[in-house]
Amino acid sequence: MQFVSDFFVGILTVYISLTNSLAMLISPGDFPEPQNNVPMVTEVDESKGFFSSLPSTIGGVIPDVLLKSAEYQSAALSNATGLTQGNTKNPIDALVNIFCTYTTEDYIRTTTGTGFFVDTDGVIMTNAHIAQFLLLEQTEEFGVTECVVRTGNPASPRYLAELLYIPPAWVQANAGVLYQELPMGTGERDYALLYASRSINNQPLPAEFPALELDDSLLPTSMKNNTVTAAGYPAQDLILNGPDTDLIPREADTSISELYTFGSNYADVFSIRGSAVGAQGASGGPVLNADGEVIGVIVTRGDDTIDGSGSLRAITLSHISRTIEEESGLTFEASLNGNLSYRAQVFREILSPFLLTLLQNERPVSE
Repeated sequence: MQFVSDFFVGILTVYISLTNSLAMLISPGDFPEPQNNVPMVTEVDESKGFFSSLPSTIGGVIPDVLLKSAEYQSAALSNATGLTQGNTKNPIDALVNIFCTYTTEDYIRTTTGTGFFVDTDGVIMTNAHIAQFLLLEQTEEFGVTECVVRTGNPASPRYLAELLYIPPAWVQANAGVLYQELPMGTGERDYALLYASRSINNQPLPAEFPALELDDSLLPTSMKNNTVTAAGYPAQDLILNGPDTDLIPREADTSISELYTFGSNYADVFSIRGSAVGAQGASGGPVLNADGEVIGVIVTRGDDTIDGSGSLRAITLSHISRTIEEESGLTFEASLNGNLSYRAQVFREILSPFLLTLLQNERPVSE
């Protein structure tokens, strides 16, 4: 079992060192292109029109490890009636910076990404490629990983977080590209839920966290060219000047340029035109509609030749809502409820063996 554990940590470390995403802070050159291939057009419901197509990396086999777990199913409340968790429409109030350091005998690596509160109990939405670092906090076999949730202007340490949910299908799909020299992604199922488990200074947690309102309704093609607001903690200065540099939250108005589907016949991804938010570190940030409701989560950079410098792509809340229910059997709103500490513990206990088996199967024969 020790060998399997060591292998799991080693593979996960390799993946983290290779992942090319908006959240990564390795060098100024590590800023990925979205995986486009040649965009095609696919017909969808006539009331919604047409969406451009993006390649799906998930495939038809969805892991059912959570669906088969009675303990996981019973760990969350199932009587939630809707996404009415928000108490603010100001994205800056709800933003968090997720700042991780990975220390080995040879180097110290720093990574920064964005998240935002989606529930007043302290649930945070971010990307899976950011939340993966929380998995490494469970072991010190290959180094020491520390992640802290920072808030404010400039960002300062406030909370420690626990992993509440990361899509098993995302883990499965990305395990297959561990050894690619330059992984690229579409953002498919690239989301995760954390929760603020305690304050840095051991002071009581707030009675309510500043959470944004959510809109997981389907986005029609008529959303194209609509004005939206993007927010995050872009990290250009941090990259240039080092980790002691102040990190400032930003928001900017922009507009939707295109909507895409992974084959669901719904809008799973949308691209937004360039803005001051579009830089490394913004991944995991919210995109809000004119009513101040979150409709998407930033996942990759966009195509600057089409949409201007600082363009981005975001997965829709609809995509998150549909896929989280498909993989967990719980609605999106139910996933934000329950005893968060207990749910995090159950999720960790159930998912870790699945990860170990999956990654062992992906190990090259020559290893």
